Amino acid sequence: MDVRVSIIGTGNVGAATAFGLLSASTVSELVLVDINRKKAEGEAMDLNHGVSFVSPVEVVSGDYSDCKGSRIVIFTAGANQKPGETRLDLASKNAAILKQAIPELMKHCPDAILLMVANPVDILTYVALQVSGLPHRQVIGSGTVLDSSRLRYTLSRHFGVDVRNVHAYIAGEHGDTEVPLWSLANIAGADLDHIEFFGKAPLDRQALFEETKTAAYHIIERKGATYYAIALAVRRICEAILRDEHSVLTISSLIDGHYGIDDVCLSLPSLVHAGGRERILDLPLSDEEEGLLRHSAKELRKVLSGLGF
Repeated sequence: MDVRVSIIGTGNVGAATAFGLLSASTVSELVLVDINRKKAEGEAMDLNHGVSFVSPVEVVSGDYSDCKGSRIVIFTAGANQKPGETRLDLASKNAAILKQAIPELMKHCPDAILLMVANPVDILTYVALQVSGLPHRQVIGSGTVLDSSRLRYTLSRHFGVDVRNVHAYIAGEHGDTEVPLWSLANIAGADLDHIEFFGKAPLDRQALFEETKTAAYHIIERKGATYYAIALAVRRICEAILRDEHSVLTISSLIDGHYGIDDVCLSLPSLVHAGGRERILDLPLSDEEEGLLRHSAKELRKVLSGLGF
């Protein structure tokens, strides 16, 4: 069966995502769209020159009309935050881009799942949901899927264990108010208070969380941008959708009553399947974690209110 996925925006993240999907062998056609048409054309040409090394796939560049029939539309287009610019400034600029782009996309692919990746991702996921008029299950954001992977990597390095055996989540905003769900973290089924058998130094949770939360800043300081890991996170979300996996991922989506939170998009462990977000898992959290999630939601609501939502 033909599987078309479209990527709006072919900057660092969009191009890396295209490469990730090409190498994953989960799509048969990739459509690249960018306001800079030559950039999209160049990326498509470059990727097509490697298709003999992967499963059959066609990469094309085009415009919104070429996205017709897409199973997923990945939105990475947007401005980057500049020095001295507030999050509200960035949100305002990128929300304006969405308000123009989403109605055009809806003309051609109203059945596609919208996967928001551009930042601030939780704000833009909410804006996309409101502007598109799509069911909330059909509009999701990459959320804290990457943040959770960073936390797992940092824990795996501390304990000297394969990262695939580490289970931990970051929830809330993809940003400064994100929340580590320590109460759910475990290695091989053992919570972090009962893993003395690894023979490692005591875990400094706050230091480890700060390392996780600030990771992007350190990468940007060194190479100017982050794109490989987020591209792999987006690929993972697409795999869960295209394979109808019912996987648990911390995507961003509309929260309506969970943990006392309403009318914002943020990340919570959720089941992801062919229709997008199936449901949010009401997992038992500590009182402190629930309070921090409500604080995260409050900060996001402030930004949304500033944008008129």
